Amino acid sequence: MSWKVANLCAVRKFGSPVRKQIIMLLADKASDDGSGIYCSKGYIRRHTELGESTVKRTVGELVKEGLLVETGQRRRCKNGYTVIYRLDLARIGNLEPIAEPPDDTPDLRGATEDGVPCEPSTGPSPDPVPRPERTPNHPKTIQEPPTRARDIDEVWDAFPVDRRRNKGVTLKEAASAVEEGYEVSELIAAVEIYARESAGFTRSKVSFSDNWFRQRKWVQRVEQLRAEKEEEMARADRHYEQIAKWVKERSWMCAHVTERQAKEAISRGYLSLEEARSAGVLR
Repeated sequence: MSWKVANLCAVRKFGSPVRKQIIMLLADKASDDGSGIYCSKGYIRRHTELGESTVKRTVGELVKEGLLVETGQRRRCKNGYTVIYRLDLARIGNLEPIAEPPDDTPDLRGATEDGVPCEPSTGPSPDPVPRPERTPNHPKTIQEPPTRARDIDEVWDAFPVDRRRNKGVTLKEAASAVEEGYEVSELIAAVEIYARESAGFTRSKVSFSDNWFRQRKWVQRVEQLRAEKEEEMARADRHYEQIAKWVKERSWMCAHVTERQAKEAISRGYLSLEEARSAGVLR
């Protein structure tokens, strides 16, 4: 993780919300020189909640433009091999920066309400408290890394009390799963599913936490959860792709397209703001 790369990307324009979202995810995985990004397209889909076609198209565009570079190395994963990427920091640094809004506040020092100049005050300052030179959200301020939403200790807490055994081994196995690319939240969800499925079983019929992880009984449940989520995302992607098609073709169905749906289709890269306004679905 490199906050240097993330801050560089945060203050540059990439052309669309989808491109910016993917770039920021990749920047979060990069080293300080922009290299070492081991991030599959499936991982990008899960963490951005974008559709498969959107992710593939956007990553292809970034590679074609030279902002993202395939290093030629490949890393083995459960579905084959994943390409390792590098962000070209020089090219990114040459992109148009996010402009600060102009300060149109008039200088009223030394003037009264009617605009008549007056002598500068010699009394104490109305706000003698010193101000910091840079505000906390200044684009060049290095932010502290966020704390993880769900700590790995919650995996242990998710197990029914009577099935917890050998906490050290359980959490070590869970940490190994996280290193493989699985999320803590996914492991917790798998444990909760197992707890519901085996509720009421006798102790001789259940697995204790250490053996449950050693035997990788969480894998099937996590993969099932991922498949369900990806199918749900794919359905949503097809839905907004169809909405974009109606808008572009000026179909009579445009009358039923809401502003929220149009904005979502734009954020997914299926529709442009100009097309939505031209069809009358956005002002």
